Amino acid sequence: MTQIGNGNSRHLIVLPDGTRITLAWAAVTDTGHRRQVNEDSFVAQAPLFAVADGMGGHAAGDFASAAVVTRLAEHGGKTVVGTADIDQSLRLAVQDMHRGTGVTDEGSGTTVTGVALGLISDEPAWIVFNIGDSRVYRLVGGVLEQLTVDHSIVQELVDAGQITRDEADTHPHSNVITRAVGFHESPIPDYRAIAVEPGMRLLVCSDGLTKELTSYGIRHFLVADRSVERVAEHLLDAALGNGGRDNVTVLVVDVLEVVRPDTTAAEGALDSPAAS
Repeated sequence: MTQIGNGNSRHLIVLPDGTRITLAWAAVTDTGHRRQVNEDSFVAQAPLFAVADGMGGHAAGDFASAAVVTRLAEHGGKTVVGTADIDQSLRLAVQDMHRGTGVTDEGSGTTVTGVALGLISDEPAWIVFNIGDSRVYRLVGGVLEQLTVDHSIVQELVDAGQITRDEADTHPHSNVITRAVGFHESPIPDYRAIAVEPGMRLLVCSDGLTKELTSYGIRHFLVADRSVERVAEHLLDAALGNGGRDNVTVLVVDVLEVVRPDTTAAEGALDSPAAS
């Protein structure tokens, strides 16, 4: 387990055009009740927030997830991050894994998912990226949306109409993913760009959370409190209380304010997430 970055209740980022974006975030992780080692890792350093869930055995999975977040953390402190930056970090992480002699002989890999503040056509945007079955969610106006699509066997079955979403949660192959960082493969993330909106809340999490909470449960905790710290802790506690069958990592990011250079006041500030 590697944790890079701490929570922050108010952090200002000034973009090249003068746009001022204020963020708050919190991250927590736990081994869970059935695992001996926490193979999850995370980086929570503006402008990039990511979670990696390692695979391949205790030492190998921990090594792989650490390699990914360590490389992604090299962008911490920048103003914006682009897809080329993320691609390069993931390629370097795979090279780092190959150097882990004695650790990765049987192969190692990791999921990775996250969000990075970037620019699309000179407009601020969250760049959402994903490999594997860790997820990113967005809460705006009380509406929860899953922004990533799992790279998994059960997701393919759902897409093909062979099983329902509810059946996928209990499917015997629910842990089998179809894409990862490592295992001697080129890392190929899916990307999605979304607008940066004042009042939005983002959740980045490993599947240790989504195995234990439905989307309804996740939304319940995301809207229940304005504090990112308390929301992250409550989500973690709920996952552990529902079984904690896997490592659980939760990273919550709020957009508190967005101030354009041609305005004197914020476009909006974070109201209660429960408001809709």
